[in-house]
Amino acid sequence: MNDYDLLVVGSANADLVIGVERRPGPGETVLGSDLSVHPGGKGANQAVAAARLGARTALLARVGDDAHGRLLLDSQRSAGVDTTGVLSGGAPTGVALITVDPSGDNSIVVSPGANARLSPADIRDASELLRASRVVSAQLEIPLETVGEVVAGMAPGSRFVLNPSPPVPLPAGILAACDPLIVNEHEARVVLGASVGDGDDDPAEWAKALLALGPRSVVITLGARGALVADGRTTTLVPSVRVRAVDTTGAGDAFTAALAWRLGAGESLAGAAAYAVRVGAAAVTKEGAQVSFPTAVEVASLTAAAPEPPARSERSVATPGRGVSG
Repeated sequence: MNDYDLLVVGSANADLVIGVERRPGPGETVLGSDLSVHPGGKGANQAVAAARLGARTALLARVGDDAHGRLLLDSQRSAGVDTTGVLSGGAPTGVALITVDPSGDNSIVVSPGANARLSPADIRDASELLRASRVVSAQLEIPLETVGEVVAGMAPGSRFVLNPSPPVPLPAGILAACDPLIVNEHEARVVLGASVGDGDDDPAEWAKALLALGPRSVVITLGARGALVADGRTTTLVPSVRVRAVDTTGAGDAFTAALAWRLGAGESLAGAAAYAVRVGAAAVTKEGAQVSFPTAVEVASLTAAAPEPPARSERSVATPGRGVSG
């Protein structure tokens, strides 16, 4: 039996957040709100989101030996995440500079710091943690060669989930392990590169092109339209949930964590995505990243008013909502 439902291998950052009426143009200065500091980073966010939902979760990451690192560790432990795989030192803790506009949309610049020092050797040293995990989730705020080592070190039968953010072209070995590859519209275009044209805006065609690169399944998050899931046999559009978005920071991480956990529990890809859409929608109704992630009870209350997920089909069609899934 696996000791963990989900192992997240990825980044841990301190989120420095400022609200703005609008983002500055080149050479322009705008005034914003007071600075707030929150625990964040795509890896740390996913771990907290999964643990809040009830998953047995561990985090493999690297932070600095500083106040931001202690903030991140405290947040993980408070959520119930196993932090035995979190390494300390080597560089300052990573920092994300985030501006949030009145609509809840955000722009983010990341200084990787200690995240860039999470090495393939660190992954090999954590082999027992990898072997004890039913599902392993990763992102690209850590070195790509480290993600490759994660794939190489996973136990037979474990499932690998990748959100390539920030996006880069991916080697065939990593793509072949993805089940699923989770991308938003921007990430899909970067991963596909020349395979998709500027005028091609059909997510189903993106999914087909992404599957041709080698992943076992693909999920494309579509914001207010929900998410498209494809596994080479069926393609399904999962509708969003109607909510009032306050802050989208971390919503994609909450989506990915929820989907990875439900897949590990044996749910179908479409069913896991339907649950994950609701988790992401609940997350955008509050400010911040980790502090906004819902519990299973909160998701259930949102689910009660939400439409049922569509049946699996070759080209399912659903009415878009106004939520944000990732």
